[in-house]
Amino acid sequence: MPRDTSATLAFVESPVQLLNVLEWAHSPGPLLDGVPAQQRPEAPDLSGLTVVVLSPTDPMSRGQLRRMAELARDAGTKVRWEEARGGLTAPLHTIGGLTPMLRRADRIVMGDPFSRYVQLLLTVSRARDLVVVDDGTATMEFVSQLARGERLVRWHRRGSRAGVRDLAFAPVSAAARRRLTPSRRRSVEVFSAMPVEAPEGVTVTANTFGWTRAGFGPPRLTKGADLVGTSLVETGVVDPDSYLAAVEQLARTHGVTRYFAHRRESAEKLHTLHARTGLEVVRPDLPLELIARRGPVGRTILSFPSTVVHTLPLALAGTGVRVVVCDIDPRWLTDKASPRAQGFLDGVTGAARRAHGLARVAA
Repeated sequence: MPRDTSATLAFVESPVQLLNVLEWAHSPGPLLDGVPAQQRPEAPDLSGLTVVVLSPTDPMSRGQLRRMAELARDAGTKVRWEEARGGLTAPLHTIGGLTPMLRRADRIVMGDPFSRYVQLLLTVSRARDLVVVDDGTATMEFVSQLARGERLVRWHRRGSRAGVRDLAFAPVSAAARRRLTPSRRRSVEVFSAMPVEAPEGVTVTANTFGWTRAGFGPPRLTKGADLVGTSLVETGVVDPDSYLAAVEQLARTHGVTRYFAHRRESAEKLHTLHARTGLEVVRPDLPLELIARRGPVGRTILSFPSTVVHTLPLALAGTGVRVVVCDIDPRWLTDKASPRAQGFLDGVTGAARRAHGLARVAA
């Protein structure tokens, strides 16, 4: 059956989330009596889908989101841009303005169930259908925590002790977790490119990047290799000097010519990286899955453990591009890194190798 997008409200806070909302909307619907749905011969009607962009503050994310919003509108989706973080009173104005839409929506699609903003909005909604689309590798952690009945905590948060803000927000977070638990009155779907095992009652639908592959590329391949950057330094997980040394060695060993910067990487770090390695630093204006599919792109793409080691093999299927994953050495981790960090990163690498047969290298 075609995907039903009527009376649907989606909340996104990053370009990748918006891309995956579009992939969800263009994908076949869930299984019907155990029989896979047939691909639709024509584009679906997305007039019933409204995407609300809860705009972040960093310029790179905002720029990519504006480009993605253009693509969403071209696909027939309504897009509402909210300056959700534009001052102390912005959240109150945003939630107040969205409340009527939340009350009317039959389905809520969200990219980040860990987001306090999204958790707060969930408590206002009456929707009977909830959908979580990928916000990167965090989806794997969300599904695991939901299955264990744990509070929702991002994997890179150090320790398990709740802070003052966590305690103050705990009732809202607990209510959101209950809403994200399926029941007789409420369905929950996870639309993911990640290898996740669904808790009882949760429907998992595979994201194969069909919309991306149909609309972009295939790319022209270049002779050199490309390296995908990561924000592990910015999140306090990896030591900056260790990271720069690893990039330098990978570039020298594998003939890397371009470095695709993560949208959260600091300008200072990227300037130092360029000075030390001579790599061309590229600031993508769209999610990397679209950039790589559009091309030109290297015949080999190297990446540290991140979302793209799961998504690029799908988006670039049949193009001849080889994706290689680079391990994170435990010695690179900072004393601020969560005790769970190494295990989680190793899990991302191992899952990608099993799912896509990726080669692995060390730096």
